[in-house]
Amino acid sequence: MLPVQVTIRDIPNSQVLETHIRDKSAKLQHYYDHINSCRVVVEVPQKHKHQGKIFGVRIDLSVPGKELVVNKKENEDVYIAVREAFHAIERQLEKYAERRRGDVKLHQESFDQE
Repeated sequence: MLPVQVTIRDIPNSQVLETHIRDKSAKLQHYYDHINSCRVVVEVPQKHKHQGKIFGVRIDLSVPGKELVVNKKENEDVYIAVREAFHAIERQLEKYAERRRGDVKLHQESFDQE
């Protein structure tokens, strides 16, 4: 099981939100199954020029030999901010997994030169 640390700051703690984040974190193992740890921080950054709340999400994912980070995913809806942050970390994790497996795509130019 993936060790997940969830921190929620400046927001009333919601068990539903924490469960949602843990479910999304567990799905990351479909992209790469050697994840060492996952840290997710949800907070309200201090923005004085904006009315209403903007939620920010940061994800730190530790994999062998590298730390993948998504920072500054913000939205007025906390669930949209979480979704966007996880989409971004999934893309990074897919690229990392492809490089680890050696699945580097060759560009068409390489075939044209032969």
